[in-house]
This record gives sequence, C-alpha cells and structure tokens, in this order.
Amino acid sequence: MKIFAALRQAGLGWIALIRNDVDWARHFALSLPGLVTALALFAFFALLSVALASAELGLPPLSGLLIALLVQSLSILALAIGILVTRRMVPGQGAFLALFVPGVYALIAYLIAGTILSLIAGPVLILLWAGLAFLLFCLARRAGGYSIGVSAAFAALTMVLLVGMPVTLYMLFGPVAAPTP
Repeated sequence: MKIFAALRQAGLGWIALIRNDVDWARHFALSLPGLVTALALFAFFALLSVALASAELGLPPLSGLLIALLVQSLSILALAIGILVTRRMVPGQGAFLALFVPGVYALIAYLIAGTILSLIAGPVLILLWAGLAFLLFCLARRAGGYSIGVSAAFAALTMVLLVGMPVTLYMLFGPVAAPTP
C-alpha cells in the first residue's frame, strides 16, 4: 500500500532530520499531494485513537467521532499557526510545506505514541511532549534554516498551542456547573 510506504518514508525522513543529513527532504513528498497523504494518515490514526480510547464504552456515534476528530485536528492547526507566526516574525529559507508536511508526520507519531502511552501509563505523556518539542526544534533548525534560539521559540510556541488550544476550548464550551441557590 502506497500510503503506508509514505509513512515509512516519513520515519526515515525524520531519522535523517534528527541526524542532520542533508538529503532528509527526499523522504518527504513536499507538495500538495504529499500534504494530502499526510493529512489522510493523520485522520486515519486519529479515528483509530478514538476507537481505542472508547473501546470499553463502545464506539461513539458519528457526531461524537466528528467532534473527536476535530479536537485531534487542533494539533494540525497549532502546527500551522506556529509555522506561520514564526515565518512572519523571522523569515527563513524553508518553504511552508517543507516545515508543515514533516510536522504533520511528527504529529502522527505523537498521536500513535500518545494513544499507546495513555492506555498504559498516562503520566509518561509529559516525556512524550518533551520528545515532540525536540522534533519540532529539529524541524525548525533543519527545514526552516532558523537559528537555535528561533528554533527553540518555534518549538515552545507550537507546544503551548498544542497543549493550550484543547484546554481553552474545553473551558469555553465544556459543561458548566450550575450555581447553587
């Protein structure tokens, strides 16, 4: 299956990114079809994550699945905002897709590992956040051509958005306790 070959190539690309290989980009399809493939894989693993998380209670109805997929997709929005804000503040040599496509694959790995870890050992998720921050730092450093400080700021901004957006939306739209008379 070609779509899972893209996932394998993305893994090899991330290994090359972390090792600072100059040919890391050949593992990613840095184009709109490559982005669509990455987003389709993200949607697949997000639905699989929801199915695994709700295994004891049963699969939620279609509206529940769509809401869960929307919440999972906030991480993609956080990544896009992080890239756009960083590129606006500090122009770099990397194209948007050169940052975004590998970033989506990093979010897929985060989603898979986060699903497994949350089922086994929830408190370990903090280490997973640190790992994702390191991946985002490497992405900004190699693909964006940013300095160490800007890369660290990009990773921090994106992580704050990743963690903060779902919490903020939950506070805005979550259930509210009725005041006691």
